[in-house]
Amino acid sequence: MRSVNSKLSGWKVFIIILFILFFDQCSKIYIKMNFPLSIYGSDPIIDWGFFKLLFIENKGMAWGTKFNDFIPFISEENGKLFLTLLRVVAIFFISNWLIKTIKSNSSSLKVLALSLILAGAIGNIIDSIFYGVIFSHSYGQIAEIFPEKGYAPFLFGHVVDMLQFPLVSWEWPNWIPYIGGNNFTFFKYVFNIADTSISTGVGILLFFNKKLFN
Repeated sequence: MRSVNSKLSGWKVFIIILFILFFDQCSKIYIKMNFPLSIYGSDPIIDWGFFKLLFIENKGMAWGTKFNDFIPFISEENGKLFLTLLRVVAIFFISNWLIKTIKSNSSSLKVLALSLILAGAIGNIIDSIFYGVIFSHSYGQIAEIFPEKGYAPFLFGHVVDMLQFPLVSWEWPNWIPYIGGNNFTFFKYVFNIADTSISTGVGILLFFNKKLFN
C-alpha cells in the first residue's frame, strides 16, 4: 500500500486537472445548449426526489452572493468585474502553491487537494471570462453558441450551476424565534462539478490538516 507521502508527479496533476475541466465544461455546455434557464416554480430537467438537475446561472460567488450585497457603494457591474479579477489572482496563487508543493515532494494527498481546488477554480473562471461572449442568453430559450452578440461582455459571464441534492426537508416548529414556520431543505443549494472539486479539495486540507501541514 502506498504511503500518503508518495510523490504525485506533475504529469499526473495535469491529467487530474484536465479530466475535471473536461467533465465540468462538457456538463455546462450540454446544459447551456439544450435547455433554457430553470424558472422558480418550474419543473426541473430531472427530478429524482433526492437529486434534481436544473439550469441556474450564478452571477456572484457561492450561493449567489455578490459583493454589492454587503458593500452597497459598489455597483453590481463593478462587483462582478472585481470578483472575476479576484478569481484570476486566486488561480495564480493556487497554481504557485501547487507548483511549490510538487517540487518540495509533499504528500500526494496535499498535491491532490490543491489540484482539485485549482481545477475547480479554473472551471468556474472559464464561465466568468468567456461564456458571456460565446453564448446568447438562456432566458426562455436555448442558448446559441458564437452568436452575433453574446449575453454579456468579456469578463462578465455567469457561472453555470445545475446539480442539487435536496436530501431532507422539514418545517421548523412555530415556537422557534425568527425561523418558526419556515420550511428548511438540506441541501438546497445548486452547484456544478467545479464547485464539487473545490469543496473536495478544501475538505481534504481541513480534514487532514495535521498530517499535511506538520
